Amino acid sequence: MPSIRLGKKTISLPRSRTARVAVGSGFVVGGALGFLPVLGFWMLPIGLIVLSHDFPRVRRLRRQTEVALLRRWARFRNKAAPSAK
Repeated sequence: MPSIRLGKKTISLPRSRTARVAVGSGFVVGGALGFLPVLGFWMLPIGLIVLSHDFPRVRRLRRQTEVALLRRWARFRNKAAPSAK
């Protein structure tokens, strides 16, 4: 069964590919309308993560973004650490 892991939490996704695509697309559309009340821009990355389970292009984009963010985070942590001189 496909699932999304966010930190220590695991969220199960529907078994049906059609349902996963519908849920992911709904989040992306809701994220695009994030300027409206209730909907938010937080929905866009969640929708892309859900869609990445079924579409190779979205999966590739997600992995590239994840690698770039982790590299930035490591660089930031190295700059923030006090020097041991």
